[in-house]
Amino acid sequence: MEIPVFTVDAFTNLPFKGNPAAVCLLLHELQDDMYQNIAAEMNLSETAFIIRLNSKDDFSSGARFRLRWFTPTTEVPLCGHATLASAAVLFYKKKNVNSTVVFETLSGELYVRQQGESIVMDFPLNKPTPVGLNEFKDIVKAAVGDQPVQEVCLCAITKMLMVCLADSCDRSVLTSLQPDPAVLLRVDTGGRVRGLLVTSIGDPGCQPGYDFYSRNFFPWFGVPEDPVTGSAHTVLTGYWSEKLGKKKMLAYQCSSRGGELELELQDDGRLNIAGQAVTVLQGILTV
Repeated sequence: MEIPVFTVDAFTNLPFKGNPAAVCLLLHELQDDMYQNIAAEMNLSETAFIIRLNSKDDFSSGARFRLRWFTPTTEVPLCGHATLASAAVLFYKKKNVNSTVVFETLSGELYVRQQGESIVMDFPLNKPTPVGLNEFKDIVKAAVGDQPVQEVCLCAITKMLMVCLADSCDRSVLTSLQPDPAVLLRVDTGGRVRGLLVTSIGDPGCQPGYDFYSRNFFPWFGVPEDPVTGSAHTVLTGYWSEKLGKKKMLAYQCSSRGGELELELQDDGRLNIAGQAVTVLQGILTV
């Protein structure tokens, strides 16, 4: 069996920046172990599988597809950068004729559309809830050491723990953090945390005017640090929108690769996440 496969750098307009995702185009579903084997072989934080739903449609004309995401070790219910990468393959490489495509996923229907040079994804908004610092003191200590912490929040839906550094911490404090994935796994034994988000206030007065920064760690999914994470911003946006009193924000995930996300809360309580993407590799996977 031959499967078309692409590597796409998401949330960037430059190759080798942003977050790389593998995207596979499938005419039909595979066995779950095959999905996982392919994702492990690709060895990126996410591999996305676009599955055709109607035999009469192809990837250039279809408006609705199934979409699944796998890390090298497990399937995940939601992934932003691999969704952006998938849409980029359909719109830019397959020249899909539809202005909007719909992905059927474990997180429901996701609508994705082109807007200028960006791709806009309609995602759920997952607001975190404040928790006591002592409740997660070991994981917070492993994440940020002795840096001052303003607030700790947990999103029960996504199991993402968000640690907000004090406003006195600038971007360099965030970029200097080096949490040990093995320590993070060891100190969280209750299963309440599946992702760690460390964030700090941005500097809107400086160009391009980022409202907040973040770095995101997912050793529980076999991903020590994810370069740019759309799903994490469904949580981060819920927090920063209330803190800053803004519905439209620009965020920067300051991993070593870096990536930019345009965020806008909608009246229906959902979230638009927009970004650019660049295809850096395409070929055929033979299995």
